[in-house]
This record gives sequence, structure tokens and C-alpha cells, in this order.
Amino acid sequence: MRSHCEKPGQIILDLDATDDPIQGNQEGWFFHGYYGGYCYLPLYLFCGDHVLCAKLRTSWIDASEGAKEEVERIVKHIRRYWAEVGIVLRGDSGFAREELMGWCEVNHVDYIFGLARNRRLVEEIKGERAEAQKLYEQTSLARVQRFFL
Repeated sequence: MRSHCEKPGQIILDLDATDDPIQGNQEGWFFHGYYGGYCYLPLYLFCGDHVLCAKLRTSWIDASEGAKEEVERIVKHIRRYWAEVGIVLRGDSGFAREELMGWCEVNHVDYIFGLARNRRLVEEIKGERAEAQKLYEQTSLARVQRFFL
């Protein structure tokens, strides 16, 4: 917070979990299918360039494990100094869990989580996908088209 010259109107907190490969039989080693190797699965929480949380964890857990508790701890600290600042929590589909989203709603933290492709979602946005495909084909540079609902 001291890195800000003045209190911002809004801050964005980014959640992430990624692999930390393990060599040998280290304590807590586990094969993670998504990453294709033995690794730890640390939890990170960033605000811009600032690391607010780096928690080493084994990889046999869900990527969101412990995220609510870390977010709760950090938001509580932020609000102690900046009570009215808007907070947006951002993460990939690995964090789109009822426990975390429910906590955010009760505690006035906005959130944006990606969703993994699934049949229901694809059906829900088929009109937007068709429009994006049409615009993609019409552009001479064939640029990526994005729609936000």
C-alpha cells in the first residue's frame, strides 16, 4: 500500500496457481497430470507487480485450495487502511468455486473468473460465437474478435 502515492479507487487482485517442478523424492512430491510431471502447486496472489501471497503447496490438491483464506486475510488487511477501495478478484477457472465466490459476494469483493469450456456455456453463447466468427472472417487482417457479456 505504501507503493501508492494516493489511495486508488479500485485495485485488482490476481490469483494464480502454477507448477513448481520437483526433482527427486522431495517431501510432498506428487505427479500432476495437467503439468505432466512431479511438482508442487504454489498459490500466488498479486496486485499489479506486487506479490501479496506465495504459498508453497503439494500438487495433490485442487488449485483453489486455501485461496479463500488467503484472499480473506489480504482483503482484511487492505480494508484496514483503505476501507472504501473497490476490490476485484481475478482468476482462471480453477478458482471459480462456490466457497470463494460466495465469500466475495458477502464481503463486497467483485470477481472475474474464467470458465472452462463446457457444453452448457457453448450453447449459451452460440450467437456471440457466430458473430465473432463472422467479424473474424470479414477483417482483412483476420484479427481475434472478443465479446464481453
